[in-house]
Amino acid sequence: MTELAHRRNHDFDVALYWDTSRDELFVVVEDIGAGDRFSIAAPRTRALDVFHHPFAYAAAREAVGA
Repeated sequence: MTELAHRRNHDFDVALYWDTSRDELFVVVEDIGAGDRFSIAAPRTRALDVFHHPFAYAAAREAVGA
């Protein structure tokens, strides 16, 4: 894994990773206060958008899975 970007806002830690063995990008979001963590696949054309707006993509993913 290679970390490409990282930021921390309030109690949230957000990182963009590249899985070099699979050549895939994903974003990991951790709620430090609650101890929750989730990841989102990040298509190459939208990786930075997913990094900057992970909750918008998480909401879309949950709506599809519902």
